[in-house]
Amino acid sequence: MRRHKIISVRNLTNSTFVIRFERLNLQFQTGQFVMLKIPGSAERREYSVYSGENDDFLEVLVREIESGKVSGRLKKLKPGAEIEVDGPFGFFKFNPEKFASQKFLFVATGTGISPFHSFVRTFPALDYQLVHGVRLNEEAYEHADYQKERVALCLSGDEGGDFYGRVTDYLFTQKIDRETNCFLCGNSEMIYEVFDILTGKGIPVANIYSEVYF
Repeated sequence: MRRHKIISVRNLTNSTFVIRFERLNLQFQTGQFVMLKIPGSAERREYSVYSGENDDFLEVLVREIESGKVSGRLKKLKPGAEIEVDGPFGFFKFNPEKFASQKFLFVATGTGISPFHSFVRTFPALDYQLVHGVRLNEEAYEHADYQKERVALCLSGDEGGDFYGRVTDYLFTQKIDRETNCFLCGNSEMIYEVFDILTGKGIPVANIYSEVYF
């Protein structure tokens, strides 16, 4: 593991924040994750890279877990402090040039939006639709970074989104081109349900890619 200095910690909600730290020429492919560890601690956790491949810094999106041994300590880090970084790891890699169809659907719950933020930041000309499911409006993490017409915010416990209900309820109502490449990231229950919905709409299994967060 290498030590990287913290550049900033920006709070998005009371429990969710983005850590920006030195890149130090760490090479990754968008969609991969890194392992973070507080120096001197035995605990380490994996986080998808939130920043783009071409940024001169690295960012991760973190949700603080009350009983968590890492996330709470990460939140307290100040600029100049050091963090140990290992990686990158993972097979949820994304390169649009490798797909015959250039239509992409990204489906996320909670902080599962993180790799898609990296996708869009790395490839801003993408033809994509992002469906993001959270409970509250404040959890629409940095939606201003996406083209508004390409995002559907699904809220299950608040008003003000594009759809009231879960991402699965929303996808049931949508017509999806069978050539679409579908990427799913979030909790396992959502991924299983969305997989069934997409295949039921005629999307080939080979066009569905997933990364389970929990």
